Parts: sequence; structure tokens; C-alpha cells
Amino acid sequence: MNENSLIELLNRKVEQYNQPSFIPDDPLSIPHRFTKKQDIEIAGFFAAILAWGNRKSIINSCNKLLGLMNDSPYDFIMNVDWNNRSHDCKGFKKFVHRTFNEMDLWHLLNFVKFHYLVKGEQSLETAFTEWMLPGDTTVENALNGFYEYVFNFDEDAREEKHCRKHIASPLKKSACKRLNMFLRWMVRDDQRGVDFGLWKKISSAQLICPVDVHVARVSKKLQLLTRNQTDWQSALELTACLRKLDKEDPVKYDFALFGLGVVEHY
Repeated sequence: MNENSLIELLNRKVEQYNQPSFIPDDPLSIPHRFTKKQDIEIAGFFAAILAWGNRKSIINSCNKLLGLMNDSPYDFIMNVDWNNRSHDCKGFKKFVHRTFNEMDLWHLLNFVKFHYLVKGEQSLETAFTEWMLPGDTTVENALNGFYEYVFNFDEDAREEKHCRKHIASPLKKSACKRLNMFLRWMVRDDQRGVDFGLWKKISSAQLICPVDVHVARVSKKLQLLTRNQTDWQSALELTACLRKLDKEDPVKYDFALFGLGVVEHY
């Protein structure tokens, strides 16, 4: 496929999938249930963390989790009796999504509580941007810093082992697909009604394309990716190619690659 045909295909697929009609069958539907910024952030974060497996099972697990938080995640975080979790959090003991279990959930709820309630932050954005440096062209430092924050916010967090496999980082050579997807949701602001554009301290140009086996397969077929491993270097390589098509918003092409790979089995 020549370059003009490739650009035409990808732009056409972005238009096709970057639409509100894309939302109901995608984990992105979970944060779209809310209007308050913090509710969107918390629901989006857990939807992204649980986003592996088929989309229907992901959405079902997310809806169950939100039900356990009384469908008001921020209010739950700020007001739950953390000293009486046997009462307010008793449903968590039965929560499982694949290898993600109650203890993983409890750790991440404690992290979110620390960030909003103990630290007094008004947005989850600072959990990422605090670690960025002037001149950063990507979110690599944000992702590495976020990982350290999640597992160092208190003494118990430093002892946590099982949950570490659910929070990726470039330092672990992960493609960081789920966190990159979460950042796309929060950062991109193209007025199309799909991504939220809530966060302003990270630019769309700094985002890295979420890469999973489906996106990697399509990207190789379209000669946008040569690397065999689905890792951080693959994510960087793919995003660098996409920047040649749109340097300000390369990750908009995630819609095209995901749609071609998962929906159309291209």
C-alpha cells in the first residue's frame, strides 16, 4: 500500500470509529456514565486497568465494581468508613476479573483514597504530571513516576507484590497499553464526544499509542511497525510513524488501528 492510500485508509477509519456510536460496546462507556470530573477519572482508571479480555466481560466487571461503590466512585472514596471495610466494602471480597482480585482492588482503592483524600488532590492528572520534566516529548516519565507513586505512597504499598503486575511502566519494558489508553481518554480533546479532554497539562502530541496484539498485527500489516515484541519500544516505534501523519494528535489513529484489528479483523 502506498503512502497516500495508507493515509486515506487510516483517516477514513478514524472518522468511522471516533464517533459516539463507538462508545456503548467499549470500556470507554464506563466513565461516560458520569459527569463529575473525579467520577470520570476514577471510573476511567478502573475501566482501563480491567481492560483485558473480551469487551463485554470487561464492561460487566466494571459495572459490578461501580455498583459496589454505590455508582458514585468519588463520593465513595471520600466518605467510606475505611476503618470498617468489613461493612462498607464487604462486596469487594467476591470481586474478581481474570487475575485481578480483591487484594488488588483494595490496594488501588487505597491509592486513589490517598491521592484525593489524604493528599487533597482535585484530579488524578497530577498523579502522572508530577513526574514529567520540561521538554518531555512523551509520557514516559509520567508512566514511570505513576508506577513508583502507586507502590510507594505508604508502607503497605511498598510491601504490595501481587498488584504490581496490573500497573505497567516503561521501565518494566511494558507497552503500557491500558495506561496509555486511559491517558488518551483523559487528554484528547477533539470535540467528537468520545475522549474526554479533561486534562490540560499533558498534550495530545505527548501521548503514546496503546498497543496490544490486535493493534500490533494491523500495524505490521500496514508497515507501521517492524518490531516483533509488543513492548514499550514497539509503542514508541508505532507512535513515531503516526506522528508523521499527524504530529499534534498521533494517537487519534488508535481508533483506526483498533477498529481494523478488533472489529474488522483486518
